[in-house]
Amino acid sequence: MINRWLRQRLKAWRKKVGQLQQEINALYLASKDPRVPWYAKALLVCILAYAFSPIDLIPDFIPVLGYLDDLLLLPLGIVLVLKMIPTQVLHECRAKAKAVRSRPVSWLTAGVILVLWLLGIACLTRLVMQLLA
Repeated sequence: MINRWLRQRLKAWRKKVGQLQQEINALYLASKDPRVPWYAKALLVCILAYAFSPIDLIPDFIPVLGYLDDLLLLPLGIVLVLKMIPTQVLHECRAKAKAVRSRPVSWLTAGVILVLWLLGIACLTRLVMQLLA
């Protein structure tokens, strides 16, 4: 019973993550569209900069409150940007994002990229070991 419930939760979570990826891709496509107002693009850049910045309004090491700003500010900012983008542009960008998402994954390309990363890490590790020896 718990196993089935867990599988359903994971399936629902995967679906939500896929939708989030598609929405982020649509926002990226919208940011390149000339019909989107400059202030929507500027707010999107600010939200992305805040999301990837090591500096937070409330540091993450503070229990509960540290992540609360991320859990509130980022989704609210994204919703605000979505409201600023013209409806027609957003629909077009979502359709493009869905088309990109439905393309088949090239496992060969993913494998080549993975091997290149592993080789890079191995070379870097060897270099560090030689410098420390």
